[in-house]
Amino acid sequence: MFFTRKELEAFEDQSLAPYGIRSKNSKGRCYPEEEPEYRTVFQRDRDRIIHTTAFRRLEYKTQVFINYEGDYYRTRLTHSLEVSQTGRTIARALGANPELTEAICLAHDLGHPPFGHNGETTLARLMKDHGGFDHNRQSLRIVAKLEQRYRDFPGLNLSWEVREGIVKHESEYDIADAREYDTDLRGHLEAQITNAADELSYTAHDLDDGLRSGMINPPMLEGITLWEILVESIGWHEQVLDDLSRHRMIRNLIDMEVTDLIHATDQQLRQSGVRSVLELQSLPYNVVTFSEEMHQRNRQLKDFLYNNLYRHHRVVRMAVKAQRIISDLFNAYQREPAILPIHIQEWIKERELERTICDYIAGMTDRFAVEEYQKLFDPVMKP
Repeated sequence: MFFTRKELEAFEDQSLAPYGIRSKNSKGRCYPEEEPEYRTVFQRDRDRIIHTTAFRRLEYKTQVFINYEGDYYRTRLTHSLEVSQTGRTIARALGANPELTEAICLAHDLGHPPFGHNGETTLARLMKDHGGFDHNRQSLRIVAKLEQRYRDFPGLNLSWEVREGIVKHESEYDIADAREYDTDLRGHLEAQITNAADELSYTAHDLDDGLRSGMINPPMLEGITLWEILVESIGWHEQVLDDLSRHRMIRNLIDMEVTDLIHATDQQLRQSGVRSVLELQSLPYNVVTFSEEMHQRNRQLKDFLYNNLYRHHRVVRMAVKAQRIISDLFNAYQREPAILPIHIQEWIKERELERTICDYIAGMTDRFAVEEYQKLFDPVMKP
């Protein structure tokens, strides 16, 4: 026995809130396809994303710490998986579509270049006069065009709702550019959940990695409200923070954040009175939110992380290296396109030179970018 797609769609009708998106109501794909017998549209989208080359490459792309700093720190891949897990939990609790949420979460960082936000800033500067660059639109570009896995169409041919969620992804560091996706409408509930799951995940896990690395230590965190709450939540009053205590604190932090988000969002939804997807997207504000108290606590912790982790000399040194590596690679390819691999050179006629170079560099892992830099600029290394 198995559940057919029709039965799965019927289950969505029973389990989702009126403003949760039903897969059967999808606006569809760019290229018509027959849908599978035992998966919904959004389940299929999720599976396609997981099987991409771009998704696998996230394993070797920076979150905060470059890949070779250690095997235990988050990468873009583990971050995406953690966001997906958190997003599903929130979606289930709020009556949003968990499979749609999961698909957007898994895809939200596909377009990130090597070296994290420093890599993105550098590519954006280099592409300023050539159409620009931001990782949201690059993520959409990957799933809509660059991944070549099917004979009948470019990209993954994902549903409208997943593509809209990708391009309307917003956070403190990401601004949506959704020119082709109903710019008058806000992101749907599942997209808004992705934004919040991303934010709370990177805050909690950057704190975890900062503590593990030794760049942050408990005395530095004294006076940070969330930290003080976490200390009391497990009754920790030691001199040295052991691994188990740190794990307990980070679990408690995520649970506290998710619980607050669910209750605050539920209150917003009730007060808004929305009864459909369109009504929710037409609101002048996002409904997915933290309470004001938690928002202020998060602001305090984020400011601490910015000043003490993201601006730590070890991280800043790597940022400077990243800017140089990406800039030098871009400029070298631009001066002499013949040093690009043959299959990359073939893209130039269709995409133009600078966009070809941008796509190539954005797809690199940290490790590959460093190796390519050494091959081009180290005179003793074989090209």
